[in-house]
Amino acid sequence: MTRLIAALCASAALAGCSLAPTYIRPAPPVPTSWPVGDAYLRQSEAALPSVTYRDIFRDVRLQALIDQALVNNRDLRVAVANIEATRAQYRIQRADLFPQLNATGAYSYRQSSRSGVNTGVNTGGTGTGTGTGTGGTGSGTGTGGTGTGTTTVVSGSNSTFQAQLGVTAFEIDLFGRVRSLTGAALSRYFAQEAAARATRLTLIGDIASAWLNYAADKSLLTVAEQTAVAARASVRLTDARRQGGVSPRTDVRQAEQILATAEADLAEQRTLLAQDVNALQLLVGAPIDAAQLPAGIEQAAQTIGELPAGIDSGVLLRRPDVVQAEYSLRAFNAEIGAARAALFPRISLTGLVGFASTALRTLFSGDAFNWSVAPNASYPIFRAGAGRANVDYSVAQRDAALATYELTIQSAFREVSDALARRGTITEQLAANRRFYTAAVDTLNLTNARYRGGIDTYLTSLDAQRQLYSAQRTLVATQLVRATNLVTLYRTLGGDSLLDVTDQGPRPVSGSVNTPQP
Repeated sequence: MTRLIAALCASAALAGCSLAPTYIRPAPPVPTSWPVGDAYLRQSEAALPSVTYRDIFRDVRLQALIDQALVNNRDLRVAVANIEATRAQYRIQRADLFPQLNATGAYSYRQSSRSGVNTGVNTGGTGTGTGTGTGGTGSGTGTGGTGTGTTTVVSGSNSTFQAQLGVTAFEIDLFGRVRSLTGAALSRYFAQEAAARATRLTLIGDIASAWLNYAADKSLLTVAEQTAVAARASVRLTDARRQGGVSPRTDVRQAEQILATAEADLAEQRTLLAQDVNALQLLVGAPIDAAQLPAGIEQAAQTIGELPAGIDSGVLLRRPDVVQAEYSLRAFNAEIGAARAALFPRISLTGLVGFASTALRTLFSGDAFNWSVAPNASYPIFRAGAGRANVDYSVAQRDAALATYELTIQSAFREVSDALARRGTITEQLAANRRFYTAAVDTLNLTNARYRGGIDTYLTSLDAQRQLYSAQRTLVATQLVRATNLVTLYRTLGGDSLLDVTDQGPRPVSGSVNTPQP
């Protein structure tokens, strides 16, 4: 027993090396600072400190929708289930680092029997006789023989009791194959956790965008309703002037064009509003209350907060998709070690300790104890180059994962840069559109007065109405762009994933071994 325990301890001590390449985080293939120039006047909006969606989306109605979605959204439930699955896979792989102990108990009973002749007694017969010569007479007597025998049956039975504790084919991880596979499984678990955070971040951004889209469509519906009311009044006025012989019929038809356009837009906006509600319900995962919906983009846009000032592009390394790509790279890097270790001999150990006795009361006595140890080594002599090809395959996968990781960072840098470019100019564009809207309102009032005074034709007033209608729709669209740009910045910079700079990703599973460090 002592020798068996010593053998197991020695094997565990030997299993400490790893043939995996040392992981070094690649340098980000992007500039260390955000772009600068006229289009990037607000580049300081790139945030480094930690923020939550409540810091950015300050309307309590929107917060309630997000809270509801974080509970009910099906995509998020799938992501959580995937985390649990990869966690279980890691624990399964990690179990190979330890011996598997099997305890068995057995009882057997046997009975046998044999039959045959054991003893026998035999007696012979007797006889007498007399006779005379020629012409005489004769007579004789005799008795036959007799015999006796007995048949017996021999039988026997025995019982056997056994109790054993054994280790079957435990691999001594001398070259780190199992340890490398365990590290790869742990990295994939972390990658899946980052993927779930990416799903959560996307969900929050999608809900905020859908909520703002509803607000914009609600404002456009209001604009269409107001335009339709004004157009109906214009149709009545021009028709009255036509009946009085003051205006031609063309004025009435032109006024009817404005009315028809507004009514068509009314029907479209009602459809868009219904579709916006459907989109929100899908994201939230449950019916939503109409009281949680905004009344217009003017009010909703003011509830979207600004991001804190940031430092440099290093913040991208904590975006969930970037973290996911990095842990995938770590997993492939660890699998190179497993492929290299497969080129060396594989050593396994089988051990057994137990007790066997013909009586249960003496099962655990000293004479009943037995044990055995059976080490085994296997080495593939010829595989036609499959082992080295497997190493080359693992290296190629690692290189592809490295390229994917770098591309993910570059894509993230571009997304943030585009958002910053939009953020740097949207304020000026919104101010210009508001001035245009104010001028269009004044122009319409002036042209209507000149038309009623007979100074200008109705065509001038018609153009002014069209310009005002277009200016109103453009202003709503610009307000939506500004609000969604803040949502985009929140999402592209990682949102709630903007952790402290000392944080290096998910914490390892409790009791894990060979936890990779950045």
